[in-house]
Order: sequence, then structure tokens, then C-alpha cells
Amino acid sequence: MNSPELQLSYFDGRSARERGASIRLDLARRELLVQPQSDELRRYAMRSVHWPERQRHGQRQVLLPDGGVLSTSDAAAWDAWAAAAGLTESPTVRWMQSWRYVGVSLLLLVALLAAGWRWGAPLAAQGVVAMLPPGAERVVGEQTLQYLDEQELLKPSRLDAARRVQIEQNFAAAAQRALPLTGPQPAWRLHLRDGDKLLGPNAFALPGGDIVLTDSLAELLADSPDALVGVLGHELGHVQRRHGMRLVVQAGLVAAVAGLVVGDFSTLLAGVPAVLSQAAYSRDFEREADAYSRRLMQGAGIRPEVMALFFERVAKARDARQGLRLPIAIASHPADEERIRFFRDGN
Repeated sequence: MNSPELQLSYFDGRSARERGASIRLDLARRELLVQPQSDELRRYAMRSVHWPERQRHGQRQVLLPDGGVLSTSDAAAWDAWAAAAGLTESPTVRWMQSWRYVGVSLLLLVALLAAGWRWGAPLAAQGVVAMLPPGAERVVGEQTLQYLDEQELLKPSRLDAARRVQIEQNFAAAAQRALPLTGPQPAWRLHLRDGDKLLGPNAFALPGGDIVLTDSLAELLADSPDALVGVLGHELGHVQRRHGMRLVVQAGLVAAVAGLVVGDFSTLLAGVPAVLSQAAYSRDFEREADAYSRRLMQGAGIRPEVMALFFERVAKARDARQGLRLPIAIASHPADEERIRFFRDGN
């Protein structure tokens, strides 16, 4: 049983000469029959013929396995012949030919991407970070701190050595006293920096345990070492929950997974400073870090309500200065009443 015939143009693939030809389908043998003008009949197995997807406008074409091409500009005649011959299009092609279906697909894609970013990416990032070797996380933090230093966004601390040692020892002692409430604590390294150009009075934690405290914040809270312990406890909470690395992986998940599979973190590492300079911790991350800070302060015998003093002072300092911000830094976001109430209710 054969399909109806269709007249179209034929190019044999060896010359640019156009010839007329008729085509039909041998449905029983699943073959395409091509009869060029003044030439012998040619048979092609249907599975060897490539049928480019239909477009709304333009020529219809058939690509033959020997390099020949069949084409016609009469789209209506082609579509009628294809329908009569039983050549059905895939659902994908039919969707692509309908602007309504394309619109629905676009909306579904946007919804899928939004859901993936809101729920899928954080969950996947948490799983990826859990599998990362500790050394990789330390390298990420060290490289980011080196970048900030080399770009002179952070400068060597102006505080005298005795003051820097006092701050570190004070926090280390408080963290040690708090062990019954916090449990095992992650390794951390405190870095004092002059960060007026980038941060003003601030602090932030990098992946791997590097915690940066600016001179301005140390001076701002010189009369309230307990509040300074609370700030550093907040940053230690980010380290303990591995928020910095989760943020990096979430923002560059594809590169992180590829690096994990092949053992090459160069792509991820190259983009870490840019990611951390533009991204911000989620509210959930901030709540987790606040909760850790409050437990540490309570375990160290410090009243958590002193953190309200920190929020009040950095708010005034922030309003009084202009400049760059680092979204992951603790004082880069105005504290809302929920956070202040959380620390005041912890007494």
C-alpha cells in the first residue's frame, strides 16, 4: 500500500542542479520512494531518512541518507501529504508550534527554576557540602581572605598586638566555658583587619573557619567585651553550620558538583570572592547563627541581651557612612525587631 504522491524539488547531493521529483511512501515496506525526473526510482528505508521538524514558515525538507535533499516551498501541500501518509509529529514539535503551549512551558520553567532555587538548591548544596573534604573548605576561605587582602579591601589591623591577643583569648575562654551548651565547636581562626574601606564596624566568617573582625567594631565595642563575644559567637555559628560554603555551592552548584566529581575545584575557587561579595545569607542562616551565639553566650555566663547594644551602635555607624558592603557580614543588614527580641528573650 502506497501513500499519495507529492511533487517537489530534488537535489542529488552531488551537484547544485535542481530537478523535479515525486515522492510517496511504501507503507508495507516502510520505505520512501523518490522518483526524480529522467532518472530511476530510488528507495530509502524510512529509518534512514531525516525529517527536519516543521516550521511555521519556510521550506519543508527531507534529508536523504545518500546526501540528497528534497524540498518544497508549498507548506500547505506538504502538510496535507504528510497527514495523508500518516507522518505524525512528536508532541514536542506540536508544542513548539503553538504560542499557547510555549507560554505555558515558559511559565512552568520559571516556576520550576524558582522552586529549585528556593528548596532544591539549598538542599542539594547541603548534601554537596557534607561530602566535601575539610581541606577544600579551608582552601576556599584562605583564598577569599587572600583576595580581600590583595585587593586592599582589608588592610592590616591598626590595633596593637596586646589588644588583638586579648580579644582572641577572651572569646576562646568564653567558647570553652560554653561547651556544655554548644557541644563540639569547629576549628576557627580570628583575623583582625582594618576594614573601613569595605565594611566599617563589622565581622564575617569565611568557609573553613576564618573569622574576620574589623578594628572599627573592636573599638566600637571596646567597653562591652560581652557584646563582642556575642558577635564572634554569631560568626562561629556560621562556621559550625558551614553556611559560607553552602552559600558558595548554592550559587555555583553546577561548578561545585563538577569539581566534586573530577576532583578539580579550580573553577569553583576562582569564583568564590565574587560569589561571597554579592550573595547574602538567608534569614534561616541568620537565625541559626543567632541561635548558636545565644547558646554560646548563655553557656559562658553572658546575658544575650547585650547584643541589642551591638545592633544599636552598628545601625548608627552604618547610617553615618557610605561605601561598599559585604552581604555576608553581620552588620551589613539592618537588624529587625525579631532578632533583637530573640536575644533579649534569651535571658
